Amino acid sequence: MKFNLIDQIDEISTDRKTLRARKNVSLAEEYLADHFPTFPVLPGVMMLEAATQAAGWVLHLQHGFTRSMVVLKEAKNVKYGNFVTPGNALSIEVELLKTTDTGATFKVTGLVNADATKPASITARIELSYFNLADKFPDLAATDAKLIEHHKARWAVLSQGRVVVGGL
Repeated sequence: MKFNLIDQIDEISTDRKTLRARKNVSLAEEYLADHFPTFPVLPGVMMLEAATQAAGWVLHLQHGFTRSMVVLKEAKNVKYGNFVTPGNALSIEVELLKTTDTGATFKVTGLVNADATKPASITARIELSYFNLADKFPDLAATDAKLIEHHKARWAVLSQGRVVVGGL
């Protein structure tokens, strides 16, 4: 099952190394029924996945959407703080720290409703891998092409008319 945990791209720096995205939390999300029945909150693993997806957009932009897959390779120093409850938004800021041939490392901060006066909901350093399926399985080149087109179309929706370019 795939969860799209970025609802909107709010801001991206002019050098395309820092991005701010948003995940709006709704009581209608299925996983909240179990997490927790009397006090629904966005699970920590979903916060980490939202951060991974936000950082993935930076990789796509840095490389001009040339690769189809972005996956979490490693998460370090992950700390959870403030709860994100339905009716609120998780504002994720990712900052590109270091690129490699196969991906990049990011600093991640997630805040409830972008409120920096309250403790962060999540902070972490994450390393992502960025690759094409055809790198190991040449028969999947057509799948890579379809996924890349899907990512471009999704980016157009997420960033449409809302992205403010500046120095975060």
